[in-house]
Amino acid sequence: MATGQVENLSLPNGLQTEIEKVARAQERTVNEVLAEAVDCYLREKQWQSLKAYGRRKARERGLKESDVLPLIAESRRERAQGR
Repeated sequence: MATGQVENLSLPNGLQTEIEKVARAQERTVNEVLAEAVDCYLREKQWQSLKAYGRRKARERGLKESDVLPLIAESRRERAQGR
């Protein structure tokens, strides 16, 4: 994995202490713990963005939540038939 360097990162003392405790308990470095936390944060933001996109598209098409599962099933049948 390619690595980059953050020049200066300031954390509140309580948060820094908790991160250090987690790192020690997991026998990992603080950098590893922080990298995982940032990765989780970014993935969550991407997921939230994708869900917002889906809600927007559903509204544009006039779809209700109850329409979703039948549409998925229909799409899967079509793919299985090679369409």
